[in-house]
Amino acid sequence: QVRLVESGGGLVQAGGSLRLSCAASGRTFSSYAMGWFRQAPGKEREFVATIGWSGSSTVYGDSVKGRFTISRDNAKNTVYLQMNSLKPEDTAVYYCASSVSWAVTTTPIQYVYWGQGTQVTVSS
Repeated sequence: QVRLVESGGGLVQAGGSLRLSCAASGRTFSSYAMGWFRQAPGKEREFVATIGWSGSSTVYGDSVKGRFTISRDNAKNTVYLQMNSLKPEDTAVYYCASSVSWAVTTTPIQYVYWGQGTQVTVSS
């Protein structure tokens, strides 16, 4: 059974930083791309970032470019999202997901396994 568990969310002031972690189990973690998505109340799920199987390829959503960094540690079966210069509009539930393939993808339908999500709240 594949399991993805996010952690690291919380309340932070605007301009602050948080690092999210997503621990994976039940699948050969290093064979698949991983992604982060977020969903704010009343809004559709939004792509945040994706990283290829080796970590050498990354893609970011326009709203987080230059502020967020995705990385992975295949030895620890964990993917991270470092979030800097946080803004109130970054407030959302953040989800990690595991893709169907090794290549980066921004499309939610390409992700077959999802975590439960972790809440990030940025106060102004």
